[in-house]
Order: sequence, then structure tokens, then C-alpha cells
Amino acid sequence: MKLQMMTWLEVEDYLRRSRGIILPVGSTEQHGPIGLIGTDALCAERIAEIAAESANAIVAPTLALTPAPFNMSFPGTLSLSAGVFKSLVSEIIEGLMHHGFDSIYFLNGHGANLAPLQAVAAQHANARVRIRSWWDFDDVSRLRDSYYGHWEGMHATPSEVAITQAAHRLVPPHPLAETPPEPLPDGFLQAHAGDRHGPPDEHRKRFPDGRVGSHSALATPSHGAEFISVAAGVVARDYLQFLASGNAKPA
Repeated sequence: MKLQMMTWLEVEDYLRRSRGIILPVGSTEQHGPIGLIGTDALCAERIAEIAAESANAIVAPTLALTPAPFNMSFPGTLSLSAGVFKSLVSEIIEGLMHHGFDSIYFLNGHGANLAPLQAVAAQHANARVRIRSWWDFDDVSRLRDSYYGHWEGMHATPSEVAITQAAHRLVPPHPLAETPPEPLPDGFLQAHAGDRHGPPDEHRKRFPDGRVGSHSALATPSHGAEFISVAAGVVARDYLQFLASGNAKPA
């Protein structure tokens, strides 16, 4: 159930049986020659919606405007400062708690969101918060590795492009995407975890087509449907476990 598609009476009734809510968080940034600018938000939103159907949960409106400063040299990217993003998330948590939601499950689709989300969660000790990225789970990781191996890369990944192909739109092939990108050197993923990519002009110079070690053209809609199914299943189970754990702490 989408919160914005419910009446206040329906929300009030829901709160009589559950105090949990799933909140998808993504970004609005370039995702290579064949990736949609809304990819991170679209992936988190779609997986959250399917997981919520299984878990009988409410899905809050997706947060699609988040920090993505490193991609601001690519047209279409919109980026919030980390401070503005943290203030926004903090007020959303306070609003949800005001209405009685005390278990907030953030489903993330963008690496740069993690540090700000964790910082805000730590400030709200009276809220039960869990933060998960849709790719965190072993079942999803195995699927990504089986289809793409090292060509999954880091940004404009074939797995996330596949999800948008299945759920939204298949972008026509583009010559820039057909050629494999420059493979990432050893240690790059660890060194740049959390999307620590540096100034936007330098980032575009290093990765001129927007892909960061990711061979997006390997994506297919059928892969995407499988990713959605697998990820939604494990997210639903993790969400229900979160609700059942009475001593959950912000994470």
C-alpha cells in the first residue's frame, strides 16, 4: 500500500495493527548511456512496493532527491547537500513518529545516502530504524555475480538497469554502452564505497560516459524481473524480522 494512495482513516486503521513503514530512498542522477536518471529511486521504489505487498506494509513516498554531487557534470542530475538531506530525513522521521510509526525501514538504492541516513538514525534514539540497500542480501549478490561477474562494476550497473527495464522502460541500444567500460582497478570499490568519487568535473573526465566499471548493455528485462522478485522476497522477510525484533536499534 502506498501511503499517498490511502486515506487518513485507512492509515489510522493500519496503525492499530502495525507501526512499521517502508521508506524507499534513491537519487536523481545520470546512469550511463542507457540508464534512466531516476534509476536508484525507481529500483528502491519497485522492490519496496513488491515487498510491501508480501509483508502487508505501507510504503512511504520515495525520496528521490538526495546527495549526488559527483555526477553534477552530467545533464539531468539533481543533488541535495548532505545537510539538507539529513534535515529532510530527520523531519520525515519525526512526522512518522508523531503519527505512531515507530519502526521505519529505509530501503536504499544509492550509496551516497548511507552515511547521512546512518547519522540521522543515530540522532533519533527513540525510533527503531533499519537501513538496508536492496543489494545487501546474499541472494541478490549471488544473482548479480552469476549474471555479470566483475562487469557489475559500481555505477550504472547492469543489475539496476535491468530492474528499470523490467519495471519501466527499455532504452534503445547506444554505441557508448555496447563497448565494455574500463575495468576498475583492484581496491577501487572499497576506496570509493559510499560514492566517494570526488569533484564532478574530474569524475566525468575519468568516466566520460557515466559508467563506473559497469557494462550496462548486459542488462535484460528478464534479468530485471528476477532481481525484483528475489530482492523483494528477502526485503519482505528482513522487514518482518525487523518488526518482530523488539530490541531493534538504529543502524
